[in-house]
Amino acid sequence: ADVVKDPDVEIVVELIGGLEPARELVLDALAAGKPVVTGNKELLATAGAELFDAAGKAGVDLLFEAAVGGGIPLIRPLRESLAGERVERVMGIVNGTTNYILTRMTEAGASYQEALAEAQQLGYAEADPTADVEGHDAAAKAAILAGIAFGVKVTDADVHREGVSGVTATDIAYAGRLGYLVKLLAIAEMVDGEVAVRVHPVMIPREHPLAAVRESFNAVFVEGAAVGELMFYGRGAGGRPSASAVLGDLIDAAVNLRRGAHAPIGTLASARLRPIDELSSQFYLSIEVADRPGVLAAVAGVFGEHDVSIRSMEQVGLGDEAELVFITHTAAERAMQATIAGLDALEVVDRVGSLIRVVGPE
Repeated sequence: ADVVKDPDVEIVVELIGGLEPARELVLDALAAGKPVVTGNKELLATAGAELFDAAGKAGVDLLFEAAVGGGIPLIRPLRESLAGERVERVMGIVNGTTNYILTRMTEAGASYQEALAEAQQLGYAEADPTADVEGHDAAAKAAILAGIAFGVKVTDADVHREGVSGVTATDIAYAGRLGYLVKLLAIAEMVDGEVAVRVHPVMIPREHPLAAVRESFNAVFVEGAAVGELMFYGRGAGGRPSASAVLGDLIDAAVNLRRGAHAPIGTLASARLRPIDELSSQFYLSIEVADRPGVLAAVAGVFGEHDVSIRSMEQVGLGDEAELVFITHTAAERAMQATIAGLDALEVVDRVGSLIRVVGPE
């Protein structure tokens, strides 16, 4: 608080993290006419709209390049270079911990627990990895990206979130055989005039640019109506990349302050966000069943009952049981969830395993 009030301090840099007291301090600094540089994703994902309004009313900068993607120049291109672009989708790998885990599971055949332990040993994952592996960190970043790309109010609570702790070595192996890799993606897109924001594991084709993003690196893929496809790639975390982003913002803020100018976000609109059960996708689903006559017909009947068309199916024997792995054609999320409920109720189904959405052509 003393720093914010100090008349000799012209620009405030907030890197303490968390919601409070960071929110109060940032609001106080803006009200005092002082530009603010922050890397606090939790603050922006929770109170971003309030802070942007306060910065606009004060006529000063609120800059936050380090909040998403570490040292990757991402926020500034979305705010400035693509200001006149009709962005259709922002999709990316924004958490280095989970990308490292999935890379090790893919390339070394490690289990989830083995890959997580390795990430912790190397310092990529915290002792309590929940924020990373359950998608909380990526959801906060997805909310920030959606707000900037589409100009609407989005908080992390609005983001559908699934983590990677349920992804198995079997899922990774099947994905590889089918020509896919599994990645945890943050996706914000415009769907029939509404914004949909979500974080969950995805199977992407090996030839997709995001499939080549390995270990702790981040990348964000932007699709625009006029500009086409862009990708921003680099180290998404770490002291030096984040410090580079903060310093860049600090220089921008100082230049703008001297000129009496600022780079406003503008007022974010209140808009209905499309929930995930109103979206459609292709799906990967694994189930364990009793290995006896009539099982396939019963299972296929549940898919048909809910208008979910099966694109491909594989069966692997497990003694008296079998594992069935399905890839569907594009289907409504709501229909797929109803299919899972129906399968779970079948006496011949021992366990419904992983559900992973599939990106790419059918």
